[in-house]
Amino acid sequence: MHTDTQCVHSGSYFEATTGGINTPIFTSSAYDYLNREDPPYPRYFNTVNQDVVVKKVCALEAAEDGVLFSSGMAAMSTAILAFAGSGDHVVLMDELYGGTHAFVTDAFEHLGIDYTFAQTSVAAITAAVTDRTRVVVIESPTNPLLGVVDIAGVAEMARARGITTIIDNTFASPINQKPATMGIDIVVHSGTKYMGGHSDLCCGIAVTTGDKAQTIRHMARHLGGSLNAMTCYLLERSLKTLALRVRQQTANAGRMAAFLAASPAVTEVFYPGLEETPGHAIARTQMTGFGAMLSFELDAAKVSTDTFLRSLALIRPAVSLGGVETTICAPAKTSHVKMSPEERKRIGVNDELLRLSVGIEDAEDLIGDIQGALEQATLSSG
Repeated sequence: MHTDTQCVHSGSYFEATTGGINTPIFTSSAYDYLNREDPPYPRYFNTVNQDVVVKKVCALEAAEDGVLFSSGMAAMSTAILAFAGSGDHVVLMDELYGGTHAFVTDAFEHLGIDYTFAQTSVAAITAAVTDRTRVVVIESPTNPLLGVVDIAGVAEMARARGITTIIDNTFASPINQKPATMGIDIVVHSGTKYMGGHSDLCCGIAVTTGDKAQTIRHMARHLGGSLNAMTCYLLERSLKTLALRVRQQTANAGRMAAFLAASPAVTEVFYPGLEETPGHAIARTQMTGFGAMLSFELDAAKVSTDTFLRSLALIRPAVSLGGVETTICAPAKTSHVKMSPEERKRIGVNDELLRLSVGIEDAEDLIGDIQGALEQATLSSG
């Protein structure tokens, strides 16, 4: 099936008693166990409502199996811990989501896991690998600077060394990028973002091969980050419109990036769809669309960032991303606030950086909103 059809039909569960076309919500936490080897139980990640979502995302990501979680961080942390333990070494990209960075710096020493952060390139990641490296974690495009890494290059390097690769594919979504087809072992999403898509769900997922999914599921049963049936149902419903939403959002983001790049009040725009952006050439080879996320820096000598944010009428300053509505945030105060100022400076996250999650509104309205806010935030030359 093509992607749009997969969004609607893959994984669907048909309940013959009523003939309803939607998957029923199975609210039970207790199931009959007689004549069953593996009876359903929410914490075992094997209920019907969990399974239909996994099957749909696996179809979209060209994966075999996966595990659905209660958050993106539950998915990422469980996937890492399923393949790395005490005495092992993990290589991670510097430009990862701040929550993943905080998990590593806060918990790995306690768990006896060594780690190295590397810059966004195959060469830097390869140089960080040791004979104890068991996992490599990458993100492309990165949060919040939209950096791009050669996914196939990382996968080839790691596979030759017997290292498990994990990618955070949240920003791209499976509509714009399918890392499993490029050799990545485990694809992780914060489903809270584009998969949920309406700023009202918290969930995550990791999809991979059948064997690796079983390893992740085994660890997940100990850690317990399972998702309830009602949220599974809402997530399945949202996934049916994923392709439609992401394509509109991606088209809008391209227009917004071009507008911001031409603004004298903006010093830099980070978006892989702009030819002048580092990583554009690589993105063209591994993405079918450049995504709906972008970041930009305001000229602090010309514009007050705080006044700009408070002057927006349509675009809401808010945490999280990927919803149908356009939102904006300062990563230094939100997604990357747990990083030290020195760590943020090292990866290029300064106080003037703003991250824009572009929604499905009319692009002209969004551009008008930003233009109006810039005019109100312009500093007096006197």
